[in-house]
Amino acid sequence: MVVEVSRRVCDGIKLKYLFAAGLAWLEHNRERVNQLNVYPVPDGDTGTNMTLTMRKAYGAVADWDDANVGKVAEAVAKGALLGARGNSGVILSQILRGFANGLKDREVFDGGTFAYCCKLAAESAYRAVEKPVEGTILSVAKAAAEAAFRVSQEENDLQVILEVTLATARDALRRTPEQLEVLRKAGVVDSGGQGLVYIFEGMTRMLQGEPVMLHETLMSSHTVDGDTHDGTWQDELEPEDEEGYGYDVQFLMRGQSFDVSKVRRDFESMGWSTLVVGDETLIKVHIHVHNPADPIGYAIDAGAALDDIVVENMQLQYEAQAAKRVKKDLDDAPVVVEGVAVITVAAGDGLRRLMVKELGASVVVSGGQTMNPSAEDFLSAINAIGNSEIIILPNNKNIVMAAEQAAKLSVTKNVRVVPSRTIPQGVSALFAYMNTKEGTDLEGIFGAMQAAIASVRSAEITTSTKTITLDGISAQEGQVIGLLDGKLSAAGDTIDGVVETVLGKGEAHNADLITLYFGDVVREPQANRLAETLRNKFPGPEVQVVRGGQPLYPYLISIE
Repeated sequence: MVVEVSRRVCDGIKLKYLFAAGLAWLEHNRERVNQLNVYPVPDGDTGTNMTLTMRKAYGAVADWDDANVGKVAEAVAKGALLGARGNSGVILSQILRGFANGLKDREVFDGGTFAYCCKLAAESAYRAVEKPVEGTILSVAKAAAEAAFRVSQEENDLQVILEVTLATARDALRRTPEQLEVLRKAGVVDSGGQGLVYIFEGMTRMLQGEPVMLHETLMSSHTVDGDTHDGTWQDELEPEDEEGYGYDVQFLMRGQSFDVSKVRRDFESMGWSTLVVGDETLIKVHIHVHNPADPIGYAIDAGAALDDIVVENMQLQYEAQAAKRVKKDLDDAPVVVEGVAVITVAAGDGLRRLMVKELGASVVVSGGQTMNPSAEDFLSAINAIGNSEIIILPNNKNIVMAAEQAAKLSVTKNVRVVPSRTIPQGVSALFAYMNTKEGTDLEGIFGAMQAAIASVRSAEITTSTKTITLDGISAQEGQVIGLLDGKLSAAGDTIDGVVETVLGKGEAHNADLITLYFGDVVREPQANRLAETLRNKFPGPEVQVVRGGQPLYPYLISIE
């Protein structure tokens, strides 16, 4: 989505598009926010809750064509209240409520008004929480609002103010582990704060004319140095209450003449993580309790008509999330090998499994085309294994330099880099490693792996993020494109058609072996059907299918 928005003023229609961009970017990164969720309960649902809240908020104006910014903001805030899910969702709804209060009776807003509304938004969020905790979405919202106010004193350009707001929000997010011990122990930043940053990012990307879909960001930016692999995160996340984390209970109370302050006090004495917001006719309740009947019974006795009731067992959610993380830690742990060890790079559980379980790699560093590991990431991997002789496979041209830099910085170990530029090259090099590691030294293995990467051609099938003409090939935004050895070689409307075209240009009929590594958007039966088509189209080579699970690329293909 690319919508031109004035840099000076924003009306209701443009505000609607800003909310849409924030929602789209948050939704795209929802699972990453879920993965960060450790506070107040490590149940892995913050991204989902914030997305559902934003969906309901945007849904209130999705069909509107009203240019009055005050009416649009009010409808969004009302929608967010009705759809609020979880702690983070309720706090987000109050951020939108405060923002809307600043726009009441306004036709449009400018940079100064935006900054004023951000201030009201942060204040509204703090008021909604009984005991505000720093190092959470509250801290991020407050820092962003303060930055917006400062820059608005000298600048009224909306885009500039939003860019400064975003930069400050990111900085505040990075500091959350310093403010909240549980985040530092778990090695993450605050999930709610991250969700708010994604909303700001979506809005900023739209103002800058950038698409708000299908872009990756660095997973490594979500982590900080911490005791993430020594078991201390389990200790930190264990519930302090011997009865466990209890239940998350949420509902709407509909009725007349509610005393919101009294209702809030009554619920605060009933449980914890309590958020009660609304007015005399509609109250949103979010509370954690050991007995869900207590808050629901109270609301019924108060004469309220209950709506949108949600009851979730947080203890079970925590146990499932903890088990998932333990499995990931075990999967990420270095594999001990004798002699020369290999560190390689890949994204996708299938590729990781192939490289470690079948091809002998000691460590797989997460990364790829749109999330390049840093030299520090490689140094961490180098230091995590005990071997003194190590070979790195970057598997991407943009990662080779970082790998070489890490090799130079590692003064106590002999580290060499085989400059593999694709996953198929990396896999081919690992086969050479498996075939030579028992009978030769580092130099011999290094030479065999270098020779192996020169013997394979690589094809990558993905989606064009913009309309381009390159290397004599034209592609429209959203079309399927195929790259052969890094060059754009085909564009079309179907994945299978582009695969056939690329393999034809790669002279696959002369090859001995074609391997299809299918990504996370392709099911195995689909891949098998494509393989059968290719066997008929190219009768000479053997055609193999391997689950890669990589994002963004439906197929990575080797031609050998």
